[in-house]
Amino acid sequence: MYVIAGLGNPRREYENTRHNVGFAVIDMLAEKYGIRVNELKHRGLIGKGVIAGERVLLVKPVTYMNLSGECIREVLQYYRIDGEKDLIVIHDDISLEQGMIRIRKKGSAGGHNGLKNIIAQLGSETFMRIKVGVGGKPEGYDLVDYVLGHFSKEERERMAQAQQDACSAVEAILTDGADEAMNRFNRKGKKAEPKQGAAQDAACGMEEK
Repeated sequence: MYVIAGLGNPRREYENTRHNVGFAVIDMLAEKYGIRVNELKHRGLIGKGVIAGERVLLVKPVTYMNLSGECIREVLQYYRIDGEKDLIVIHDDISLEQGMIRIRKKGSAGGHNGLKNIIAQLGSETFMRIKVGVGGKPEGYDLVDYVLGHFSKEERERMAQAQQDACSAVEAILTDGADEAMNRFNRKGKKAEPKQGAAQDAACGMEEK
């Protein structure tokens, strides 16, 4: 069984914000495969189903971004799932151009507090993640306002395609494995703001808990 966890913040005010892209991908997967992600358990909303012939748990932590790892750790422990092999985390990334996705099998948090907490809770940087680019903040913008801000109409259209690509990446991982999925989806492209890790870390740290 795979655990597919999308990162974000609960409450209606955070819906469709840049920081909630992970939640949006989970919602898209749930709709496509008829999975109801409505069971409140282990400090997250959970839904069981089948994707690409594999049993999955779709998870949306409700701990707020900073404590996402607490939910994911509890889910992995309860269902006795090996996070290094069978966990896929989907999250926003400000260092990627808007609409790009990247698949990684391991790595540091890169300034993202959701990932930082997952790594701390699991004691490992080895787990699959799908990064969905939301673009770097424009000059003069406050970073907290930017990552917690909503997409414009034009951006929503671009991000809808990115979210579909992320769903396809999940399917590819489950069907063909992470290496093949990386070959297919890790397209080269310009990075938006490669040195914003520390800034994003500060922004995530100011979110509501």
